[in-house]
Amino acid sequence: MTNQQDISDVVRHAGSLSLRQIFILAVFGILLWFGAAMLVRLIAPFGALDGAARLLTYALVVPGTIPAVLVARSLARLHRQQTALGITIVTAPALLLDGIAFAWFPTLYGPDPALHLAGAAVILWGAGVGLVLGLLMGKPA
Repeated sequence: MTNQQDISDVVRHAGSLSLRQIFILAVFGILLWFGAAMLVRLIAPFGALDGAARLLTYALVVPGTIPAVLVARSLARLHRQQTALGITIVTAPALLLDGIAFAWFPTLYGPDPALHLAGAAVILWGAGVGLVLGLLMGKPA
């Protein structure tokens, strides 16, 4: 195959993912969400979700999410143009699980009811950041 054929194959298949890729990305999204929920539970007692510290936590989510996008892309062997779609698949189960956890298992975020909303909110923020990064990191070079 020539280089031009390689590029056309990438462009032609950029919008589609295999079932294997979808499965890998969905499982990664579940694991990523659980890890984020446990991180929230760990940092919340230190005031990371209160006042000015909340701003720092939210700001740190942005650079902290970049490796997750890169790992997802690597695990599922995504082409650059598949990044946005792939991160959407990572984010979907994470958002669904966060909604379930917040509604029925809020103590997952910690024992203090005041932290339940803050914990779910920072994970929601992280999901949005992931989607934006998926779009930005998926743009053609």
